[in-house]
Amino acid sequence: MRTLTRRLSLVALAVIVVVVGFAWVAGGELSAPVPRSIGSPPPSLGGQDVVFTSGSGSSVHGWFVRCESGQGAVLLLHGVRGDRRDMQSRAEFLHARRYSVLLIDFQAHGESPGAQITFGARESLDVTAALINLQRWVPGEPIGVIGVSLGAAAFVLAENRPAVNAVVLESMYPTVEQAVSDRLRLHLGPVGPMLAPLLLVQIRPRLGIGIDQLRPIDRVGAIGAPVFILSGTLDQHTSIGEARALFAAASKPKDFWAVERAAHVNLHNYAKEEYERRVLSFLETNMKRRDAAAVTAP
Repeated sequence: MRTLTRRLSLVALAVIVVVVGFAWVAGGELSAPVPRSIGSPPPSLGGQDVVFTSGSGSSVHGWFVRCESGQGAVLLLHGVRGDRRDMQSRAEFLHARRYSVLLIDFQAHGESPGAQITFGARESLDVTAALINLQRWVPGEPIGVIGVSLGAAAFVLAENRPAVNAVVLESMYPTVEQAVSDRLRLHLGPVGPMLAPLLLVQIRPRLGIGIDQLRPIDRVGAIGAPVFILSGTLDQHTSIGEARALFAAASKPKDFWAVERAAHVNLHNYAKEEYERRVLSFLETNMKRRDAAAVTAP
C-alpha cells in the first residue's frame, strides 16, 4: 500500500509538472511578438508611411491617408496578433466618405518593434502617441477611433490621452480574467477555466504588469466621448453577455449593436453594408461636434 501511495504521488507530481510547464510555454507563445513586413499603403488606399515614437518604447509604424475635406480623422486599431492591414477595408470606406485615416501597428506587431504583447497595457501608450500625432496632422478637426479587440482595450486603457469625439469598440474583453477563461473554455471545454490561474499568474513576472491593469470594464465609463459598442452574438472569445456588461458600464451617450450570428470575426467583413451604415451614422452624428471633452484620466 505504501509503495502504491508513493507511485500515485509521483504520478500526480509528474502531471502537475507537465501542466505547469505547458501553461508556461503557452503563456510565452501568447505574449510573443509577431513581427511582419508590411510595406507601403496599397494603391486602393494611397497615403504615406509614417513612423513615430511611443511611450511603449516602440517606434510605431503606420499608414496615414489625408483628406482635405476637414470632416475629421479616424484612428484605426487592430486586434491581437494582427497588424494595420486588418483595418484596411475600414480605412477604404472611411476615406471614400472623406475622412482622413491613420492605421498603426501596435508595439510587438507588424513593423513596430516590441519585446512582448501586453494585451493593452503598453499598447495603450501607442494609442496616446498616435492621437497626439493625428491631432498635429489634422489640427482643429474632430477625431474618431475604431478599435477591435486588443485595439479597443488599448484605447480604453490609455491614460492621459488626447480627447476624441467618437469611439467605436468592437469585440473588447471586459477583464483579462474573463478573456483567459473564455479562451480556455473554447479550446479545452468546461475544464479550461480551471487552468486560468496558471496563465494569469504569469502576467506580472512576464510582462511587469498586474491583472488589475487589464480591466477595460473599469475604465469604459470614463472615455469622455460618445461610444458605440459592437459584438457578435456567437462570439466565444468575448460573450454577448460580457459585451452587454461593458455597455452597461459605459457613460451616455452610447449605442450598442449585437451582430446576429457573428463570432469573433472581422465584423466589417461579416456584415459590410449594415456595419458601414451604422458606423458612418454614429461618426457623422458625433464628429460634427468639435468641442471634444477634456483629456481623460481614468
